[in-house]
Amino acid sequence: MAAPAPQGDDADHAPTSRRAVIAGAGVALVAGAAGFAWYATAGPKPRASTPSTGYAPATGSAGAPTELSALSAIPENGGVVLDQQSIVLTRETGDKVHAFSAICTHQGCLVSQVSNGTITCPCHGSAFDATTGAVVGGPAPSPLAAIPVTVVNGSVYTG
Repeated sequence: MAAPAPQGDDADHAPTSRRAVIAGAGVALVAGAAGFAWYATAGPKPRASTPSTGYAPATGSAGAPTELSALSAIPENGGVVLDQQSIVLTRETGDKVHAFSAICTHQGCLVSQVSNGTITCPCHGSAFDATTGAVVGGPAPSPLAAIPVTVVNGSVYTG
């Protein structure tokens, strides 16, 4: 004859079966493997260049400055990431613009966004100050490399 099921306060403290523990561990293992597989295939990817190589400014023919963006395309107290050029442009107010390498100094991923005065990397959570490029959080070992830019007639140029 089977033992009666616990009732009252004893029901909350019923022993966990070995089968339930093994099944729970198996579910956790499968979920972890699925999450890792998804991140490896669909997650952000490091750039081919290493962050230690620094930034080489994009210039037009004969070393002329290259237009990066219209000033109006960069929100005040925000910024934009230029994927093709691997540059992040940030803007204070007016025409005060800063530019940095968009390659995270941790493992070479492209930073993803600028908000609340911070440039963030989606790979491992590094965060950088939007006006200086200094590390403000995460595993990044050094600041983003500054890139000289100028604003001329409502456009931002290298140099």
